[in-house]
Amino acid sequence: MKTDTAIAEILRREGVDVLFGYPRNRLLEAAAVADIRVVIVRQERTGLHMADAVSRLTRGRKLGAFCMQHGPGAENAYGGVAQAYGESVPVLVMPQGYARRIAHVPHNFNSTIQMAGISKHAEPVTVGAEVPNIFRRAFTQLRNGRLQPVVVEIPHDAFADEVPEPLSYTPVVSTRCGPDPEAVERVADVLVKAQRPVIYAGQGVHWASAYQELRELAELLAIPVCTSLPGKSSFDETHPLALGSGGNAHPKAVPHFLRNADVIFGIGCSFSETAFGIAIPSGKVVIHATLDPLDLNKSVIAQHALLGDAQLTLRALVAACRKRVSTNRDASHVAAEIKSVEAEWMREWLPRLTSDATPLSPYRVLWDLQHTVDVAETIITHDAGSPRDQLMPFWKTTRPLTYIGWGKTTQLGYGLGLAMGAKLVHPEKLCINVWGDAAIGFTGMDFETAVRERLPILSILLNNFSMAIELPVMPKATEKYRATDISGDYAAMARAFGGYGERVTDPAEIAPAIRRGVAQTLAGKPALLEFITAQETRISKF
Repeated sequence: MKTDTAIAEILRREGVDVLFGYPRNRLLEAAAVADIRVVIVRQERTGLHMADAVSRLTRGRKLGAFCMQHGPGAENAYGGVAQAYGESVPVLVMPQGYARRIAHVPHNFNSTIQMAGISKHAEPVTVGAEVPNIFRRAFTQLRNGRLQPVVVEIPHDAFADEVPEPLSYTPVVSTRCGPDPEAVERVADVLVKAQRPVIYAGQGVHWASAYQELRELAELLAIPVCTSLPGKSSFDETHPLALGSGGNAHPKAVPHFLRNADVIFGIGCSFSETAFGIAIPSGKVVIHATLDPLDLNKSVIAQHALLGDAQLTLRALVAACRKRVSTNRDASHVAAEIKSVEAEWMREWLPRLTSDATPLSPYRVLWDLQHTVDVAETIITHDAGSPRDQLMPFWKTTRPLTYIGWGKTTQLGYGLGLAMGAKLVHPEKLCINVWGDAAIGFTGMDFETAVRERLPILSILLNNFSMAIELPVMPKATEKYRATDISGDYAAMARAFGGYGERVTDPAEIAPAIRRGVAQTLAGKPALLEFITAQETRISKF
């Protein structure tokens, strides 16, 4: 069989049932022949974002896959691969490459070389007979250890190569590893004796499906729990021990408890230093439980470390703690402190969250959104900048993987592809992306993809005709050249693409418009609600 047919069969055997891409790449046709759904996007980056969501929302059980043409297609895709790399999401990226005889000739874009720094593994198809071995290595890296993108570049002349039959390929194994038992005992001693411990839960809890174990440990020792931005929704945020998520913006309880902690237990997190995650205060005893040893002492000094899968780590730790604490500790005093700090925070913020002002307060829009939809049956994601900071602190998740959080790198336009990918995985759920008028300028054309591919998502657009967060740092550029001004009638754009579009200016119409938009998605039509908002620059940050 030919190379493209062999690769399509390998994808099918590995459980890939959707291939995102942009022509020309012979894998698109080969995948269709193999009954793998082909989704064509309007730009490469969005397709990678959709593949990213597939991997996240299936916890890697079904891997997102993307292919594109050589040269400009691979060049355009670079940002999407970098985003998945920064967020530690496994995506199989299969760029077409230049013919093998000129693959290394300047100035041809060689994906194997150029994407090596933003992938876990990058390898070209050198000869058709090696295809099974190459993809065995690729899927092994995608399914084991730290989860990140893998690149397999296929020179366009390699598609004509023969692959020996019968195809020698079976799906790869997926492994897990647990922590050192002696280290677990030491950490259990530290946690049991701690006076004011805090759990900081990251995305690894999602990948390991360690939700029950996380809750069991928190309730056993009465430890409050905060999450990283990618870890959001790994712990029920209506639970009495929940602090919320620590991004650039955050609920007041998160820094309050971190600053007053004596022990901080990070589970399934990298503790990476980033402007879009809350800083871990110094002077604390830090326990760092992570899958990747490269995370240790990278940004935060750890006195104790546990290496392994988050679920296996938490199971071992719960068992060790139960030997020291027979019944759940009384959590009432911790819960009361959380409730008190939150009440103080909400007294400060409720005027914005319930404001009747016009232009609309973006906080009012998002507050009404949360109180109009069924949060437990909704998957929501934000975009970069203000939408992320305005949505995340106040949106309380109750079920796992109902919030796609991100922020290690903050490319504008990421949220649309994530919402569309989420809808592919969970067609029964309401899938929402919240973006601003800057983000829609990057990926707005792919709203047409949602219409064409019958992916009825709900897009919440906060339009203030400005890059508002840039106003304080570009005063002269704004005054002299209107450098932060942007504009558009995006509801009309949505209608032009065949979706539902509505512009909202009246605060009394926020909730009714949301209900109309949800109704359109239930009828099978993507909806874009454009809310004309004030140039709000304040965020919840302490």
